[in-house]
Amino acid sequence: MGLIDNVGRKLKEDVENVLLTPVETVQSWRNTVDAVQRGEVPASEVVKVILATLASLAMVLALLFPIYWILTAAIAGSGSSLYTSESIRLFPQNPTLRPFIWVVGDLIVPSYTVSVGVPLTDLAVVTQTPSLTLLDASNYGVESPSAFKQYLWNSITVAIPTVLIAMSLIIPASYALSRKEFIYRRKVLFLYVLLTQVGGGLGVALLIGMYAIYVQFGINNSKLALAVFYAATAVPFNTWLLKTYMDGIPVSYEEAAVVDGAPPWRVVTEVILPMSAAGLATIFIFIFLTGWTEFVVAQTLLGTENYTLPVGLYSLVGEYSIPWARFSAFALTFAFPIMLVYLFAQRYIEGGLSFSGMEG
Repeated sequence: MGLIDNVGRKLKEDVENVLLTPVETVQSWRNTVDAVQRGEVPASEVVKVILATLASLAMVLALLFPIYWILTAAIAGSGSSLYTSESIRLFPQNPTLRPFIWVVGDLIVPSYTVSVGVPLTDLAVVTQTPSLTLLDASNYGVESPSAFKQYLWNSITVAIPTVLIAMSLIIPASYALSRKEFIYRRKVLFLYVLLTQVGGGLGVALLIGMYAIYVQFGINNSKLALAVFYAATAVPFNTWLLKTYMDGIPVSYEEAAVVDGAPPWRVVTEVILPMSAAGLATIFIFIFLTGWTEFVVAQTLLGTENYTLPVGLYSLVGEYSIPWARFSAFALTFAFPIMLVYLFAQRYIEGGLSFSGMEG
C-alpha cells in the first residue's frame, strides 16, 4: 500500500494547493506591500518582479491564443470559418453554446424499470421507466447530437487496456534492467535504445503488413488488439525512461529492507515503486496519451462503430466543406481532459524527466 498511499497523499496536496493558491497569493501581495511601506524591501525590486510577471503573462497569453481562436470559432456559430478573418472576431457578436451542446448531446440519468401489479395476474401489470433529463439538446435547436459519447467510450476502452498492458511489462522490465545482472543485458539495453528511436516510425511503415495480419486473424476491428499494438509501441521508450529513473535510487534502501527481512516483492512494492512515483506518473501519462490521441492506426484498423475520438473528429471533415463551429467544439471537448492532466501532473512530469529517483 506504500505506492497507493504516496499517490493519494500527493493528490491531496495538489488539491489543497489549488484551493489555497488564491488566498496565499493575496496574502503574499499584502506582505510585500507592508514590507515596502516599512522600507524592508526596495520598491525597485517589486517593480522588477511586476514587469517580469507581466512579461511572462504576455508570453503565456500568446501561447494560449490558438486555443482561444479555436474557442472563438466554436462559439461564433455555424457561420464561422477558419479560412477568413472576417467571420471570426476577437469577441464574437452573437456567441452560442449550441456547437458544444451538439457535441455533448443529451445527458440523461440512466433509467430503471419498476413493475407494479397484482401477483398471478397478467392484466394488472403496469411498467414504468423513470428517467431524469439533465440536458435536452432539442431545447437548444439541436436535433441530431454527435456520437461523441460513443467515441469517448471507445477511447476509454482502448486507452485503459493500453495502460494496463504496457505498465505490466514496463515496470518489471525496468526494474530488471536497472537492478539485475543477466546474460546479454547490455545487448537488450541497446535493443531498447534502437526500438526507442525507430519503434513508432517502423510501426507506421509496416502498417500495411500489420493490417494484413490483423485481417488474417480477424482482429482488425478489435479495440483490444489495437490496445496491444499501442502498448507494444509504448514499451521501449517508457521502459528506458523508467529504468533510467530507477538507476537514481540508491541500492542502500533495498539492502536495508532486505536486512529487515522484507521479501523481494515487498522490496519492489514498498521501496522501489513508491520512490519511483514521479517516473511512474510520467510514463502513465505518456502511455495513456498514446491510446487517447493516436489517429493513423486507429483509423486503419477500426470500423465505424469502434471509432475513437481522434477518428471521430476527423470524420467531421466533409468532401467540400468543414463545419468549423462543430469541429472546433469537438476538438476542444476532446482536448479538455488532456489539458487537465497536464495541469495537475506538471510537477510529476518534471520530476519523472529529471532522470533521478532522489532529490538533492
